[in-house]
Amino acid sequence: MRFAALPLLFAPLLAQAANLSVCTEASPEGFDVVQYNSLTTTNASADVLMNRLVEFDAERGQLVPGLAERWEVSSDGLVYSFHLHQGVAFHTTDYFTPSRPLTADDVVFSFQRMLDPAHPWHKVAQSGFPHAQSMQLPSLIKGVESAGDREVRFTLTKPDATFLATLSMGFASIYSAEYADQLMKSGTPEKLNAYPIGTGPFVFKRFQKDASVRYAANPTYFAGKPGVDGLVFAITPDANVRLQKLRRGECQIALSPKPLDVQAASGDTAIRVIQTPAFMTAFVGINSQHAPLDQPKVRQAINMAFDKVSYLKAVFDGSASAADGPFPPNTWSYANQLPAYPHDPAKAKDLLAEAGLKDGFKTTIWTRPSGSLLNPNPSLGAQLLQADLAKVGIQAEIRVIEWGELIRRAKAGEHDLLFMGWAGDNGDPDNFLTPQFSCASVQSGLNFARFCNPELDKLISDGKTHSTQAERAALYEKAQQIIREQALWLPLAHPTAFALTRASVEGYKVSPFGRQDFSKVRLAP
Repeated sequence: MRFAALPLLFAPLLAQAANLSVCTEASPEGFDVVQYNSLTTTNASADVLMNRLVEFDAERGQLVPGLAERWEVSSDGLVYSFHLHQGVAFHTTDYFTPSRPLTADDVVFSFQRMLDPAHPWHKVAQSGFPHAQSMQLPSLIKGVESAGDREVRFTLTKPDATFLATLSMGFASIYSAEYADQLMKSGTPEKLNAYPIGTGPFVFKRFQKDASVRYAANPTYFAGKPGVDGLVFAITPDANVRLQKLRRGECQIALSPKPLDVQAASGDTAIRVIQTPAFMTAFVGINSQHAPLDQPKVRQAINMAFDKVSYLKAVFDGSASAADGPFPPNTWSYANQLPAYPHDPAKAKDLLAEAGLKDGFKTTIWTRPSGSLLNPNPSLGAQLLQADLAKVGIQAEIRVIEWGELIRRAKAGEHDLLFMGWAGDNGDPDNFLTPQFSCASVQSGLNFARFCNPELDKLISDGKTHSTQAERAALYEKAQQIIREQALWLPLAHPTAFALTRASVEGYKVSPFGRQDFSKVRLAP
């Protein structure tokens, strides 16, 4: 009887070992990734459910084939021809069964819905297409057309050195035109955001807001079936609880740990600490459309009032370096000759007086309730900023707003001071500049400084039309100078990206861009 009982004892453990559970910090806003700009939503949709024509290999630092097995660019830089892999299958679920593999029609649909205001799917995204709009794709892409089932051709209005890299971003994921047609004919286009279909390594099963997202491995994934049978995002806002779940084996990977949790886990033989310098910048966005924040001297005063050294020690505890501008220091074209604003409360008071605000003013500080890689302790960070501003006469009220609501309202420009962060997708400096500082991005909502300046906008635009890195770097250095002089951000930190895993996890790597790849993860017995 003892030997007969062994399979019954171990069967549940074996079944559990085939499923990967990841403790994440927040719910996705939805699964139609083109409508959103948060990394949380990209991770839950584009990274696990979708693929793009090209992908960015963070280890090699280069673009690699995705759904397109190869591509050519015309000599004038205006025409990009992509040749698709043969036989790539879309997901089969209880709500959709594809009748054909991926074709050029799916690529055309995926981009036309973002580019063409007359497209029937364009109006389905009620908040628009923030990335496509901020990257100015409607004016850049003259046309997208199929040239047979497996070839798609993009024609641009002008050469753009960032175009291929842009196609590796999450919002450039490829959707099923057949599934979209089915939803439109049934009068339920909103289901694209709730019941996604992709070509990616995992298939969507169900979502319970603020609890979990469940996926199954895609058995027909064109790049090879994942190493686990299922994937669960266990939504756990509290970093301490994520660590506790990891220790109990309820999660095999815990994302966005606090610095203290990293230290605590370092002495635990059952847990591994994985890290890499993050290609990210944490900052406080200063809404330049709200008086008196519309005055450069006021924004400069905020920068000088803040004790960044104390902030970094208290909030990041040695796990981040100070940010002086928008770019991480390892970005080519990083303007290291530009000095950081010093911590100088007396000078901050003088600047406020020069701006006609000798007695200070009232404002608000917006932050999220739960910690993340770019903001490990939102409450403490907001309190430190509030205290430093009070010392120079600025009375700031802290408002803690749920992540999805925070993003929505900030994109509408309702904030004054906003704790935020930005992660680059592909190592290109423009990936920071266009979304965060272009005029088009004010309209799309990603420009949290709400600043539109013709000179700065032209530098950003011209930087994309030059082909050599040296020419682009010269323009981007001038752009960084304007950003510093205008004090559009209060730059905070460039964090180290950490993740904690159980010792049984194999094949997981932390991306410097914050993207998640679980397709190669395996669980050792």
